[in-house]
Order: sequence, then C-alpha cells, then structure tokens
Amino acid sequence: MGAGPGGLQLGHWLQRAGADYLVVDRADAPGAFFERFPRQRRLISLNKAHVRSDDPERKLRWDWNSLLSDPAGPLFPEYSDDYYPHADDMVRYLADFQTRQVPQVRFATTVRKVRRDGAGFVVETDDGCVSAECLVMATGWGKPNVPDIPGIGHAVGYEDAPADGAAYRGKRVLIIGKGNSAFEMAHRMMLDQAEMVHLASPNPLRLSWNTKHPGHVRGQYGALLDNYQFKTLHSVLDCTIDRIEAVDGAFRVWITYTHAQGEQEVLDYDMVVRCTGFRMDTDIFDDSCRPSMAPNGRIPALREDWRSTDIDGLYFAGTLAQARDFQRASSAFIDGFRYNLRTLSRILTERYLDIPLPHEEVKLDAESLTDAVLDRVNWSSALWTQFEYLCDALVVSGRKFRRYEDLPEDYAITRFGDQETLYTVSLRWGRADHPDVFAIERHPAPERAAESAFIHPVVRCYRFGRLVAEQHLLEDLLAEWRRPDRHVEPLQAFFRGRQ
Repeated sequence: MGAGPGGLQLGHWLQRAGADYLVVDRADAPGAFFERFPRQRRLISLNKAHVRSDDPERKLRWDWNSLLSDPAGPLFPEYSDDYYPHADDMVRYLADFQTRQVPQVRFATTVRKVRRDGAGFVVETDDGCVSAECLVMATGWGKPNVPDIPGIGHAVGYEDAPADGAAYRGKRVLIIGKGNSAFEMAHRMMLDQAEMVHLASPNPLRLSWNTKHPGHVRGQYGALLDNYQFKTLHSVLDCTIDRIEAVDGAFRVWITYTHAQGEQEVLDYDMVVRCTGFRMDTDIFDDSCRPSMAPNGRIPALREDWRSTDIDGLYFAGTLAQARDFQRASSAFIDGFRYNLRTLSRILTERYLDIPLPHEEVKLDAESLTDAVLDRVNWSSALWTQFEYLCDALVVSGRKFRRYEDLPEDYAITRFGDQETLYTVSLRWGRADHPDVFAIERHPAPERAAESAFIHPVVRCYRFGRLVAEQHLLEDLLAEWRRPDRHVEPLQAFFRGRQ
C-alpha cells in the first residue's frame, strides 16, 4: 500500500524478482505527499550532483533523493541541479521512475479496510477486494500528530498553514514544535518580517550537527538561531504549553518554563501554528490485524526484519519503518530506506518465493578478510548512509566465510546467533558527548581508533550471538581507509587474533 518513494522502491525489487505483487495508492500519481510538503517547497535532502568520482555507487553517498534500480535510472540529479531541490522536481522524478520501473501500480484506489483472512490478508478497496499472503504498508504519514493541549484547535496545522510568508508580516506568531517543519516555517516568517516568532516545546532543541541525524534541525535554518541570540525577540522556548484561548481576535497562551523552577507566563499572539509532525493512521485495520505501535505512539513497533511485532505477514516500508533505528541512521528518509527496502525485498522473496538470501564467499585467512572488508567500506553507499544500522555479516562456512550484505545488525545477530563465529562490518561515529563538535581533541593513533569522532569502520566479532571483540579503524578526512599502518595492519592483526 502506497506509491510514494517507499512503495515504488520496494515495487522495483519485487518486479525484478518476478514476484506476484501489486501497489495501490489513493492518489492519481506517485508521490502525492510531495505535492503538498514541505510547505516552503524546498527539500532538506541533499542533491550533491558534482563529485570527483564516476562510480555510480559512491555517487549515491551524496545523492539523497534517487531510488535504487537495476538497470540504473532514472536518477534524481537528472531532474535538478539544486543542492536543496524543489519538491516539484521530486514529483516529476517519481512519476518517471514509476513509469520505467514499477508497472504494477493501481492508482485512484482508496483502501477502506484491511482484515485477516487465514494466514493472509484481504484489502477492501473502493474497486473491490485484493487478497495477499503478505501486506507491506508504505503509506507514509497518514495524519497529523496533534498534541493533547487544551485549546489546540485554535492552532493552524502545518499541513494547512499559509506558505506565503506575507501572511505573517507584522504579526506575533507562536509555533508549537522545534523540528525541521517548525524551523522551515519560522525561517520564512522571519525573512518576510513577522514581528516576533516563538518556537516552543518542552525539550531542548536538537541540532543535526550535534546528533548526526538528518531529521534533527538542519544548519540551513541557523539564521533564526542567530536572531535569537541577537535579541530580535525571535525566541526558542523550552516550555510546556498549558492552554490556548481565543481573546479579542488573538490568542492568549499559558506556558510553564522547563528550566526555570516552574515559572509560568501568559503570552499573547496573533497566530498559533502547530508543527508537531505526523503519525501513522491505523484506522484502516480491523481488530484482527491492528499492529502495535512503538513507544512514541506514532510509528509501528517492528521486529528486526521490518515485520510487525505482533501481526505475522504485515511489514512496513519507507518512513514508517524507522522504529529499529529511530533518530539514529536515515531510515526515515529516501537515502536510508532505499537500502532497507532492497534488503527487505530479499527477505520477502526468501520467505515467499524460496529464493535464498544472496551471499558471496570470502577466504578465511586474515589477508583475504581484510581486503574484503576494506573494499566494502571504501565503496558501499548503503553502509555509508545507514551507519550504525546496516552491516555486512560474515559467517564461517567450512574454510570460508559467507558474506551477506546490507543486513540490519540486530537482524544479523538474531539470524546467525547459533553460529560459532559471526563478524559484522559497519560504519560508526565516535562518542557523542563532545562539549563542542567543532573543537574535538583527536588522537590519531591506531590503538585509539575507538575514540574517532568522525565516521569510521568498525568490525565486531560474535560467538554464538555474544559480542566478544571489536575493532575500530581510524577516521579519515576523505573517508578512504587504505593506509597500511592505520587500517590494513590493525585489521589483519584483529582477524589473526580471532582464528
């Protein structure tokens, strides 16, 4: 269900596998989400189209918008040369991708209800019923996430807020929320001369340059933070909003500050805008197959293979399938979930079509293992983008290793937990508790590689599912891990010590 980027990406791989599949979507064309969002029409996903490498795989590290396809194409940089592209370019791109790569899509089809039918599902649509052994939800966000605040109905939702900044000129505006959608709107309001913009939520602001998560507030919205410090009265407030009331054509808001010993204040605004994100809509599921939700209540709870924790045969794809690496890697975004979905397609075709999970064989000696690991970490865009989540799994098989690529690490540990030896290969960041991420003291010695602050390779060794050893390789400014003294020799020594 869903013909956005998640549904199309999975549909491509199922098409390639010869699966009996169907994609349904209530819209008339792919990617309807991008026809409305983001409201200011500029994506925050990078489109770094001009790089030195001619290798298509490496170029995907900085192309955050293209879907994977085999044969390749179309690719998003063919549609825009902007570093932060326009959302309309994404709409055009997805339409062409669907035409070329995913023929089995039924548009203008509204799903009314989903119910269990034995081991499978029946999807009731306005054009009849569809039966399936396996159901994959790639519907994206179904409805706004509305906080439980008395008077929240007075707020205009992000989904309906005027996109034209002139609508806020000379006005005092409260924005509920401090994520990218909130800053997107606040940035526009500030540039178009809103008198005062306040962004409010109980928790402190999370900046992507600190957390390394692309879903936290991005640097292109830093101008508003400058203005906050420059005493322009634009402010970022850590507070609980206690209630909102309409008073004489404006709005009075009662707040309690988070870090001020319970201090309370009453503030008046001309407008209140709700930018508190979205949530999955579960209304289409009947009680026979309603999935459990993750602790935040907005996304489904998942097993290691992106399957519902309690409904067998129900899987999730795209931005909905981020519970396992929530706010860590990029599973909420195209550049991350495109790799997840390539792996999910392999898991599904193994289960439903009896096609074994693909793997390669690697010699057991330390030199061959080192070469195989360094070749992958210097080349793979999946490990680069899905850092600390996807890994390569090396499992002993006789006098060789079987290498499985791009598996969630928790899935690999579960699947191969009965094996005597499992290595996982991934890219990871260093510790996250630096006082200033732009003034980090580094220790460029191989034996202190675990203290690397930048992204770097990490190899872990498991014995019967238990972590017994870990080897970090030193960070490198250009992300090229080939130096004999820093990378090759330490990794060879690690493998020899495990044999």
